Amino acid sequence: MIHKKMWKTLFLLVFVAAVSQNIIAQSAEEGAKLFEQNACGACHTKDMKTDLVGPALAGVRDRWDNIDELYEWVRNSDQLIKKGHKYGNALFEKYNKVPMNAYPNLTNKDIESILLFIESVSGSDATADGGAGKDGITQALIDKGKEVFDKNACAACHSKDMKTDLTGPALSGVVDRWPDKKDLYRWIRNSSEMIAEGHKYSVELFEKYKKVPMLPYPNLTNEEIDAILAYIQYPDGLPADTAAVAVEAPVAKDEVASKSFWGSTIFYILLVVVLGALVLFLAMKLAHLKNLLEEKYYGEKGNHSIFSVFTSRNILKYASFGLIVFGLFFTAVKAMNLGRQQNYEPEQPILFSHVTHAGVNKIDCQFCHDGASKSKHAVIPATNTCLKCHKAIKVGSEYGTQELTKIYASIGYDPQTNQFIQNYDEMSQEEVKKIFTSWIAKQNQDFDDKAVNEQWDLIVKSLTNELKSKVQGPIMWKKIHNLPDHVYFNHAQHVAVGKLDCTECHGPVEEMKVVRQYSTLSMGWCINCHRKTEVQFADNPYYNNFAKFHEEIKKGTRDQVTVEEIGGLDCNKCHY
Repeated sequence: MIHKKMWKTLFLLVFVAAVSQNIIAQSAEEGAKLFEQNACGACHTKDMKTDLVGPALAGVRDRWDNIDELYEWVRNSDQLIKKGHKYGNALFEKYNKVPMNAYPNLTNKDIESILLFIESVSGSDATADGGAGKDGITQALIDKGKEVFDKNACAACHSKDMKTDLTGPALSGVVDRWPDKKDLYRWIRNSSEMIAEGHKYSVELFEKYKKVPMLPYPNLTNEEIDAILAYIQYPDGLPADTAAVAVEAPVAKDEVASKSFWGSTIFYILLVVVLGALVLFLAMKLAHLKNLLEEKYYGEKGNHSIFSVFTSRNILKYASFGLIVFGLFFTAVKAMNLGRQQNYEPEQPILFSHVTHAGVNKIDCQFCHDGASKSKHAVIPATNTCLKCHKAIKVGSEYGTQELTKIYASIGYDPQTNQFIQNYDEMSQEEVKKIFTSWIAKQNQDFDDKAVNEQWDLIVKSLTNELKSKVQGPIMWKKIHNLPDHVYFNHAQHVAVGKLDCTECHGPVEEMKVVRQYSTLSMGWCINCHRKTEVQFADNPYYNNFAKFHEEIKKGTRDQVTVEEIGGLDCNKCHY
């Protein structure tokens, strides 16, 4: 009986430990979502280790003596400051007397999830690929810098050897030429602003290089600029004799799930090793006890071994039960996630930046996706929609001629003559190439023939595939948000009638250089939304037929109506 209880207890411990670790990993992932949804990155750096508007968040739990006070600070810092809380007031004074935004709707569980996310990022021991130079620069950082340098067509004005003046100055030693690195960041993002302010070095550069201001790159982050500077310092890569020194690298938000996975995997391995050793030890003791008992009661020593213990009926019974339970558990988890593709982020044929369009330029979603308010589908914009702006703006702020030429080449628009090309569909690929390589060369005067042809080859690669052999014709965009065939969803119902903002489902698209699926789009996610979302009854004729609810609102017996109450949970609303 004793060993039966022992095995039951052991099995229970393993099960509880595994489930607990899984819950912790999921909590960190939930914290990452909450961190993004509440725009915490507006005041706190995402590496958690650098002060910004607010303090670095690494170690924030340890800096508060009482966790309940930390919860209160997150929900309403003003209240804690007015109470005269010592640490709260110290923070208030240190950070320019700017109180933290209030988040009264966050529960303790929500805040704990965010703290777990912060700890998963700041406590990471992730290392950059390869060795580090004397300034902590890694090959991975240099490669990233080259990618950003090329994407933003920096070579249109600066030579790639970094040592020769071109339209703009040689970039070698650029950091040393700026007394304050913060000013260099500002210059890259908006040189005209600094020139207008009369910044001495900015004005000198402007005067020296024929009064041509540097193109603005407002979307570049400090991290991206640092990567470019690393590439400028080592355009040919790190020297071969660089020591392979591991350096700490911040964990990207999108990597939290994988970090949590590996953390939990290591935990499981250690757990199996420890429990395996414990089981082996107990089996040896059990075999020994059985042998002693048989010797005592039957006069001869038993012949029980570890193998006989493990193959006994009770052990096999409990082992089978355990395998069935774990099998069902993991099957259920996998089944619930079947077909979901949250964070799906395919590479598109055109590097279209929503940061530039929706973020910097504040273009309304429905200017391009004009079907959202009147159709089931939001629609992928027609290429002619792009020409509403890009007949005038022909060189992109991020990618130069590279991406916009893809649009012109697909639709047959000649940016040099500002005319659509006659009989374009019937032209050979060589004729098409001649038109657009001429355009590329004209706009990038520092390009030699090789550079022009390389850009054109990239354009051809983006616009063609095994089903489309010519650049002429529709751009083959990849659909990101895919619902199962048995699910009905109508954009107009939600946008025009429900008055929902696009970000409710699609997240902060204005912050996405590459659009990804932000929400799970699962059935549970939709149901929860319908349960809590208030219907916009006021001045909305669509709901005039709900006389009962209107009457109750007038009488004051009802404050609001949720989607659930008007049939939002009926199966046949989405499945029919």
